[in-house]
Amino acid sequence: MDEMTFYYEDYRIGDVRETGARTITEADIVLHAGQTGDFFPHHMDAEFCKETEFGQRIAHGTLTFSVGVGLTASFVNPVAFSYGYEHLRFIKPVFIGDTIHTVVTVSEKKDHRKHPDKGIVTEHLDIINQRGETVMVADHLLMCQKREA
Repeated sequence: MDEMTFYYEDYRIGDVRETGARTITEADIVLHAGQTGDFFPHHMDAEFCKETEFGQRIAHGTLTFSVGVGLTASFVNPVAFSYGYEHLRFIKPVFIGDTIHTVVTVSEKKDHRKHPDKGIVTEHLDIINQRGETVMVADHLLMCQKREA
């Protein structure tokens, strides 16, 4: 993984980057269920799911979140770290065989209230499937060191 240094001042509102894509497999769903303990039938029981509005198993929302966010981790920024996520919504289901990617848009910047040498960059995440449908949205808060601190 490459290292790239982006200080708070280097981020521009409206900047966009798009990740590579990843296909969600049955193995992903089974492993995620084992890791989290979420064996809800909507994820695990194909026969049960035939009678649901989706007609098939769906990926855990937390799996979609994990993969969608993980796709954004394409480089290490030594002067920034994740401060958390806000406004997370699951818009559409993700099915076995769906391929998702993430579009990251810098949507806001503000000074940190307690640390004048840092700022918060908000990256809006749109996780999109192979049909161009948005399946999840979230705002990622990135705490960044200021160059001029």
